[in-house]
Amino acid sequence: MALNRLKSARWLWMPLLAFALTRLGIVAVAYFSTPILADSNVLPYHVRPDNILLDVFGSRWDTGFYLSIAEEGYRYEDVPLPSVAFFPLLPMIIRAVKTITGDALWAGILVSNLTLAAAVVLLYRLVLDRWGEAVADRSVWYLLIYPASFFGSAIYTESLFLLLSIATFFLARRGSWWAAGLTGLLASMTRLIGVILAPVIVLEWWQQRRKQADRAAQPGWQALAAAALVPAGALVYMLYLKWMAGDPLAFMRASQAWARQPRSPFETISELLVRPVQGWSAAIGTGALPLDNWLDLLFVAFFLVLGLVLLRRKQWSEATYVLLGVIIPFSSGLLMSQRRYMWVLFPAFVLLAIWGENQWVDRAVTMVSLMGLALFTAMFANWYWVG
Repeated sequence: MALNRLKSARWLWMPLLAFALTRLGIVAVAYFSTPILADSNVLPYHVRPDNILLDVFGSRWDTGFYLSIAEEGYRYEDVPLPSVAFFPLLPMIIRAVKTITGDALWAGILVSNLTLAAAVVLLYRLVLDRWGEAVADRSVWYLLIYPASFFGSAIYTESLFLLLSIATFFLARRGSWWAAGLTGLLASMTRLIGVILAPVIVLEWWQQRRKQADRAAQPGWQALAAAALVPAGALVYMLYLKWMAGDPLAFMRASQAWARQPRSPFETISELLVRPVQGWSAAIGTGALPLDNWLDLLFVAFFLVLGLVLLRRKQWSEATYVLLGVIIPFSSGLLMSQRRYMWVLFPAFVLLAIWGENQWVDRAVTMVSLMGLALFTAMFANWYWVG
């Protein structure tokens, strides 16, 4: 009886087991690499020098912005890097959880890891309904071993955004349109890219309407209004910025401090393709190419191809989510961070999991992902820029 109950709850324990194993591996790499590897040329700051792991996952790069917003509020004027570039939902949740933990850093790490655990459980359920157990297993596994998945355990928005995006798909598939609109709203309050969930809801509605021959069972026209909720999250933040700074687009102007501004992806690529002074062969042989940018371009190209395959398979909502999730960040004028942005595009991992039925595909995805995850985690722990 107990064994049968355990088997029937695979949707819960399997993704949580995968979550625990991958987080344990990430923690081990971060812990051992920090004292072994030399620091990068970036002058580090240490929020918790007395604890390696808290320091790694709570005081690297953007983590400091989310913590400062949670504790001190937003800054825009008279600072070199304005914090208004970062959307408010994660800092708001951290501030709320801090009332329980008494510590914003602990609150941030708890929020990131708990939302990631919830995201993989929900992803498992979402995939299980359509593709079955084996594909659900591999989808969760591939997502958790993705080379930039360690960001899901640091104080970044990736885990929260991933949970809200999966929840939007999950709720829309079950016809809970207003709940899907609400999770979409929260996603666009987490990151601007969350607005792409509006067309996702519309396409899910359209697909369900086409599949149902029985008119009475078709989703009604009023369900479309749920999609209009999605951009409201970003609009709320813009209204706050208008009140606080007199500029509803302050987050876009603040992003220019990182050289982010709308730009054609073709211009970004053409800059990367400029012939090195010493020639391509010499630059490749000596490792003189800007490998960080080339890696990010490789990730973008890979996910773009996966998005086009989803489009060819007529998985309209998944393809829209992936393609817009690739093209919009890539139109920001920078290749920097693209490999991290790609991680939340979960339908791509489901597609890989379908192909992963082939043993060689499964082994290749697993091997490449684990090597990349170990390398990037060690680099991140030692203040090297990886996304």
